[in-house]
Amino acid sequence: MKAIKDCSLYGILDGDYSDRKAACQTVAKMLTGGIDILQLRAKNWTLDEITDTAQRIHPLTKEAGVPLIINDHPEIALSIGAEGVHVGQDDLSVQAVREMVGPQMLLGLSTHSVEQADIATTQQIDYIGFGPLFSTPTKPDYQAIGTNEITQVHQNHPHLPVFCIGGIKLENAASVIESGARRIVVVSGILQAEDIEKYTRSLKNLL
Repeated sequence: MKAIKDCSLYGILDGDYSDRKAACQTVAKMLTGGIDILQLRAKNWTLDEITDTAQRIHPLTKEAGVPLIINDHPEIALSIGAEGVHVGQDDLSVQAVREMVGPQMLLGLSTHSVEQADIATTQQIDYIGFGPLFSTPTKPDYQAIGTNEITQVHQNHPHLPVFCIGGIKLENAASVIESGARRIVVVSGILQAEDIEKYTRSLKNLL
């Protein structure tokens, strides 16, 4: 299984952009394109729908050596043997999740400022999401923070995997990387691409 420090392109199978019935086909294309880590995020699906989809896609990610992260639901991550769980600032606390999943499972936390990133590093996390860099419909309640603080968060925490997120697509990914990003998360750009495999591979090549 790929170590988190070796992951640079983070994909999200998002329920708002994905047909649940086609989840396996979509994930297969992302994996072939070179995705390093995959999160299942489905805010509007039932727990049974999330669990069922996770059970179907996990064999694919596992065979590819790509960690599968479950958003918001540590109990589902545990039930299907996923490699990790991701939570936001308004979800269960990091401490509570870590107590549930134990020391071995990957645990990621969303952060929206350098200050939140600094606080995150005092907790038992394995990586952070940092953003949203640009406005994005997947996070309409969060104000875009831009790219000016990317270098700062890396300087403050040189050994922490930082995945920049929020409105990143192929057309602006190069500028995000030039601003200091070492790892990126891409959601709608990949899921809405005419050729998911090719789009993913182009992003990976940029990184």
